[in-house]
Amino acid sequence: MVICPGCNSRVFIPGDIPPLGTYPCSKCNYPIMMPKRLRQFELREIIGQGGMGTVFRSFDVMLEREVAVKLMKPEFINDSEVVRSFLREAKAAACLNHSNIIHIYSFDETDFDRYLVMELANNGSLDSWIETSQIVPELSVLDIGIKISSALDCANRHGLLHRDVKPANILFNNEGEPKLVDFGLAIKEDNVEGGESEIWGTPYYIAPEKVLREREDFLADMYSLAGTLYHALTGRVPFEAPTVEEVVLAQVNVPLIPPSQLIPEITEATSQAICKAMEKNPDDRYQSYDEFIMALTAARSQLLIQTYRTPESDEPEKKRGWW
Repeated sequence: MVICPGCNSRVFIPGDIPPLGTYPCSKCNYPIMMPKRLRQFELREIIGQGGMGTVFRSFDVMLEREVAVKLMKPEFINDSEVVRSFLREAKAAACLNHSNIIHIYSFDETDFDRYLVMELANNGSLDSWIETSQIVPELSVLDIGIKISSALDCANRHGLLHRDVKPANILFNNEGEPKLVDFGLAIKEDNVEGGESEIWGTPYYIAPEKVLREREDFLADMYSLAGTLYHALTGRVPFEAPTVEEVVLAQVNVPLIPPSQLIPEITEATSQAICKAMEKNPDDRYQSYDEFIMALTAARSQLLIQTYRTPESDEPEKKRGWW
């Protein structure tokens, strides 16, 4: 008997269904997955897909808590490069202790499986929020920006670059806290060299210095985060073009349209903070995450004052009876 995720009913699944195979719920027809056991972890439902692996909502039967298990796809088990990347993700995130970075619990392997066990953040992603709502409220965008900037600062203090900040890599837990995930492309800053033959990252958010194959540092991650916030604020990626190649080149050659020009309701302070963090020249961006966080926090304060200001609050003090 298993619990159907669709209707929460207890349903019997025939014994000949293989682990990770599905069977329609007899009450709501939801495709119920046959659980698979890896050590003390019971994989119960697919909640995400990536290039290297599949993420399952799982249950730790020893500690009696829900976790996420990222199971490497079978076709990559013997691919040494993919295995290295999978392990690099585990090691990179495991060394970081921050409330807005997904917590890694363990990495393990059996004769047939390699998997990563981590904190469960199953309340959607910023990517799905943008897809559903088109435009994310400015206050929420600023809150996400402040928290993920702090998470990236934590990584930077450990000498680590994320290298793939984008809406799909910001998840939310049940309390609505944003969590930075997927350190599969992460690398120690000391190991980054200019002139690399391959460009790592997502075209819509990639920093110009990476396109130009110049040496990157934490300012490239800052650019990608600002591009992510831009997308959430406006419902549009910073640069649009017919082909991926043209999008990449636009990061270098096309001036950024300020968010407030696309949507006049966006406050000028927020628009300016995003634009400065997305300057083409890294030297023209904020030179620390603290500076970026201060700008986002100031914009947040101005937004709150503007939102909750009443006509009475604009009257002279004497007129209101204050002497």
